[in-house]
Amino acid sequence: MIEKVILDYLEDELDLPCYTEAPQNPPAEFIVIEKTSAGRVNYIDSSTLAIQSYAESLYSAASLSEAVKAAMFDSITLDEVASCRLNSEYNFTDPRKKQYRYQAVFDLTHY
Repeated sequence: MIEKVILDYLEDELDLPCYTEAPQNPPAEFIVIEKTSAGRVNYIDSSTLAIQSYAESLYSAASLSEAVKAAMFDSITLDEVASCRLNSEYNFTDPRKKQYRYQAVFDLTHY
């Protein structure tokens, strides 16, 4: 699963906890990875991953998202990843929970 490959990769690259869903007792900064879609053409897989950067301030969430983007662009060094393209990035703060977060959406081609 590409989500697990990217989760392990980002944990190593960013030295931060990464999850596939937000934990009940979250640390100050963490990443959540979610696959939003997937496809296959001629035995080549593609996936769209939404990567949410959580932090204690909006500036910290934006800075963490910048680090995520840099790491994701380098993910093409992984054997499983053929290409990585930033689809979009935006402030995704949850006003109900008052949790600052940014979301970066990536389109990956992978094996």
